[in-house]
Amino acid sequence: MRRDESDLFQLAPTTARPAPAGQIVAALEPLLTEQRRARIGQVIAARSSAVVAVLDGLIDPHNISAVLRSADAFGVNEVHLIKRPEPFLAAPRISQGADRWVSVVTHDSAEGCVKALRARGHRIFTASADGALGPDDLAREPRPAVVFGNEHAGVSRELRDLSDGTYAIPMRGFVPSLNVSVAAAITLFSAMHGRSGNLSDQETLELRARYCLLSVPEAEAVVAEHIRRHP
Repeated sequence: MRRDESDLFQLAPTTARPAPAGQIVAALEPLLTEQRRARIGQVIAARSSAVVAVLDGLIDPHNISAVLRSADAFGVNEVHLIKRPEPFLAAPRISQGADRWVSVVTHDSAEGCVKALRARGHRIFTASADGALGPDDLAREPRPAVVFGNEHAGVSRELRDLSDGTYAIPMRGFVPSLNVSVAAAITLFSAMHGRSGNLSDQETLELRARYCLLSVPEAEAVVAEHIRRHP
């Protein structure tokens, strides 16, 4: 996909809430239909912070968007981006709004990303043709962070050197590799297999507040009026 198409947009980190999560939920949740509240609860209950995706140098907006969509579909709560000179662009017709429902976290460097993830108990795994693990093995890792690299060069040397291990998707045909968006879908599905949602009460409240903000028209104005009436 060309990076100069008119409908592309730049991915940005998930923004801070305009008010405390509890006040947002109190103001907005009564405005949702019963079906919408149930759907939000169902999605949050399946969200996991155990598995995270890391994008390292992806260029194609189609691939970036597809990874976001797979993360949302399989219950992965966060996608981490390592900054580079070119912006991360996404295609709305591919992402289908997944960038709104998945938390996007940015890092200034590969080293900073790895440090932040390890501080939360994650181990870093990168794809390699001779990887020591298979995708199913990632499901047995307590907190895997899986790195998806550039379409042509793969994962950067710096991240490979910083990683805790490698994995490979078994290939049985003549082609030596998969498109990164396909590889990401297989990997995230496998890594999430057998896991249930594991967000803390506070994380659940914060995500519910965010989803309410995304579900109610003029949400911030409604919240501001609620706080004015109920300081």
